Amino acid sequence: MCTTNQNDLGLTDASCACGTHAHAPAGAASTNVGLTTSTFEVAGMTCGHCVKSVTEELSQLEGAKNVEVALVSGGVSKVTVSSIGALDPDAVAAAIDEAGYELVTPAR
Repeated sequence: MCTTNQNDLGLTDASCACGTHAHAPAGAASTNVGLTTSTFEVAGMTCGHCVKSVTEELSQLEGAKNVEVALVSGGVSKVTVSSIGALDPDAVAAAIDEAGYELVTPAR
């Protein structure tokens, strides 16, 4: 079940059955309504503070408009960034590193 708290933190539950979340495969990139959506796999995140750190760093990237995190505590979380145009892969890796986490799979 989805909760308001999860949505306030930008979290989505990959096992959620509410049908309101689109879950793109890891490493996928697609274009919707003029935005490019890129999904990354990030290791080391365990809590809402981790989500906030990654979200803040990625939100500062040029063109980034929205960041969503499907937190898998202690596992590999999926991070989706909607942006105007493609994101610089090196900038994404640097932002995730700056937040203190590991980029496992860059977007293709």
